[in-house]
Amino acid sequence: MPETQVAGDPSDQRDGRSAGESVADEVFDRIARLAHRHLDVPAAAIVMLSPDGSEKMLPGAVGFPAEAQRRRLIDLEKPLTAMVARSRAPLVVHDADDDPRVDGRHRIGDLLAAAYAGYPVEDARGHVVGALWAVASEPRTWTDSDLDTLADLAAACSGELRLRAERERARLAEQVAFRAHRRSRFLLGLSERFARVTTLDEVEDAIAHVVGTGTGARWVSLALVDADRRHLTFVTVGHQEPGTPQLRSTRLDEPRPDTHVVHSHLPLRFRDHAEMVAAYPQMEPVGSVSDGARSFLPVSSNGTVIGVIACVWATVREHDAETAALESTISRYVALALERVALLEARRRVATTLQESLLTEPPAVAHLDIATTYATAARTDQVGGDWYDAVVRDDGTALVMIGDVAGHDVHAAAQMGQLRSMLRALAWSHDESPADLLGRLDKANARLGPRAMATAVVARLDRDPPPSTASGPVPTVEEAAAPSHERAYTATWSSAGHPPPMILRRDGSVERLDGTPDLLLGVVPSAPRADRTARLLPGDTLVLYTDGLVERRGVPSDERLAELERVLAGTRGEATSAVPRALVRGLVGNAQRDDVAVLALRVRVPAPSGPPSSAGPARAERRVQGDDLSDLGPARRWVDDVLESCGVDDELRRTAMLLTSEVLTNALEHGEAPITATVEVDDRHLRVAVRDGSTAEPELQEPTPHDLSGRGVLFLDRLAARWGVERHDGSDAVGRHSGVVEGKTVWFEIERSARPLTGAVPRVRQAPQTPPTGAVPLVERVLDENSS
Repeated sequence: MPETQVAGDPSDQRDGRSAGESVADEVFDRIARLAHRHLDVPAAAIVMLSPDGSEKMLPGAVGFPAEAQRRRLIDLEKPLTAMVARSRAPLVVHDADDDPRVDGRHRIGDLLAAAYAGYPVEDARGHVVGALWAVASEPRTWTDSDLDTLADLAAACSGELRLRAERERARLAEQVAFRAHRRSRFLLGLSERFARVTTLDEVEDAIAHVVGTGTGARWVSLALVDADRRHLTFVTVGHQEPGTPQLRSTRLDEPRPDTHVVHSHLPLRFRDHAEMVAAYPQMEPVGSVSDGARSFLPVSSNGTVIGVIACVWATVREHDAETAALESTISRYVALALERVALLEARRRVATTLQESLLTEPPAVAHLDIATTYATAARTDQVGGDWYDAVVRDDGTALVMIGDVAGHDVHAAAQMGQLRSMLRALAWSHDESPADLLGRLDKANARLGPRAMATAVVARLDRDPPPSTASGPVPTVEEAAAPSHERAYTATWSSAGHPPPMILRRDGSVERLDGTPDLLLGVVPSAPRADRTARLLPGDTLVLYTDGLVERRGVPSDERLAELERVLAGTRGEATSAVPRALVRGLVGNAQRDDVAVLALRVRVPAPSGPPSSAGPARAERRVQGDDLSDLGPARRWVDDVLESCGVDDELRRTAMLLTSEVLTNALEHGEAPITATVEVDDRHLRVAVRDGSTAEPELQEPTPHDLSGRGVLFLDRLAARWGVERHDGSDAVGRHSGVVEGKTVWFEIERSARPLTGAVPRVRQAPQTPPTGAVPLVERVLDENSS
């Protein structure tokens, strides 16, 4: 505890006083006046010893010369107060001329001290730090009453000093307690903030906001050592000091303070930019915005420095022990947070690999177009209990299924994997109805495990036999009016407590497959299950989904199902692959609270003539609405359906669709109605032609990389085996083009044996060369090394 500073300290320069002047003290002046009145002496004073032991300070005085009263300082050749301090006893002089202890009378200005009495004044520790004096200008016999009064007043002075010391001690204790409380609150907030981080981005935000607030730093940056331990890369570039592109990445063998910290494992601190540059001249360009203090703190994991925290202050400052201790604590929290992020990232990759191995791409099914999507609500493992699947039996029968195991973690994903695998095997090996398959699955779940609680829907699609076959289901009114070449499907489905499937009809209407669902899986394995049926015509889309798509807290399920119907109706004409994502985007958006899986299955529209045969090529024709580009997507999808029904493989269809899109877009944007698309396929080639009422022919251009258009004809020239433009004078205008005098047809042909997009060499997907965003590779490596 530092000593109490008594009023009158010569170092005090308050109230405009210069160094060497003391300050009057109201309490001690009052005590001096009491001595002056009660003892009837011309002068009285409290004299305090300066640190060197000389008598100088007069915090309380009355009757002294004007100069001493103003300056509150005296300078005696033989300090009497020092004698009192040494003896710790009063000094009473009746006549200075006759007392051998003193050197005669003392003169202070025009004040003559012929008789005087001084009583010691003690501080809180019992040390004599001064004396209370009563001064007479003539010899005087001091009575017992006089001396008792002086003793009482000196004791009052000592009590005042002790009281002030206690107050100062209490003030300092309060400051210490306040700082400790503030530090504790900061550390608590720091702990809570870093305990919540699960990604590298969140670590960066915590460092930028929490660390900067706790230390007062203006800019805070985090740099991570790369996995090769040769480079140091700053990841919080957005928070670092402006104008410092040099801090993006640096080699560890460069002479810099941050790289030195990596090698030495010790922090570096500089009071200003100049001090840092003096030690590391290479840092001269860094810090053009601020000349303030810097600190570089190591972040260690298992004895290895994995990163550096760089702090920059706006002003010059000294680094005290308290700030150093706080920075050390921050480094430990950051290290723990990075370890947690690394472990979660490794766990997420394992879980994602598991999820991707289970949620495979749907198989290619003749005459059916299947698309799926999966979106998880979990922030860490990125997996959950939702699944989808599609199985094609040897006889061509397709089964699609979707399910949801309770939970959003790796355990739920493991249970989901077991249920999915069992159902997949049952669907392949047992030619049974969906209700029977779910019944078998429920029993296997109970007896073999995993004894999971889950909902599921299984739908089986059986294609109608060709029209020449007498047997088959009785056609509906819509089917009876449909073209004879279109073959519908019978969808037999069964639900185990799952949300109802939806059908987007080709006319844009939405049908909800209502019906009371059976008991969910994992409750009563022997519970009866029922099958229901629905008809799917070419162009219809069956949609299966999990409850995460439609459930929302506080909103009735009927409202959410009605919203799903509205959003699904809005996807009419879109590619099947876009439907699942459009539903998730339209119903969930950024407010996802549960896992979501969606499966969409569309019955393709075949060529009216059937596939190519010895009787001739397959041929189909479609009118394209030319008012705007709204019919572009449906027209592209129709072309793809016709090509698929003719046995054209996926790769060749992708090439044809690219060229078809360019030709259709050109006709819709620059041509005139009516517009007709024609597809013709035989065993050797396929031909797509688009006719419109404009005679303006497309031109082959050589666009620059900055041009926004002009590549359509270039694609035709590079990817098609042949292409051309036919002009019409109206003599061949019949049917859809009756009354059209002139126009043109842009056509292209592709050999069915060609591979214009990929060539003869198949494209191989390369493994990523850099880790995914958010990974902390060195931390994972360090943790692996220590665990092994």
